Amino acid sequence: MAKKSKIERNKQRIEMVKKYAVKRAELKETIRSPHSSWEQREEAKAKLQSLPANSSATRIRNRCFLTGRARSYYRKFGLGRSMVRLKALQGLLPGVTKASW
Repeated sequence: MAKKSKIERNKQRIEMVKKYAVKRAELKETIRSPHSSWEQREEAKAKLQSLPANSSATRIRNRCFLTGRARSYYRKFGLGRSMVRLKALQGLLPGVTKASW
């Protein structure tokens, strides 16, 4: 089980990303747009830099939904490897079967 502080920090980052998503998208579009003047781009870059660092989506860490484990995370299930194995053996993951040959 991961530390509670790490899990909570990640939850706060997720909320912050949601809060600033529209604003960040607008600023990035201004920077990328070929119709923007040099001054508009520089202003948009400065505003983007002034936003909180945790509002960037790349700061979010994928964590197991049940245990909070950060490594060996399966995106398809939202679980860590140990929980994927446990839930698959219990038959709680549809379409997943134990391999045998």
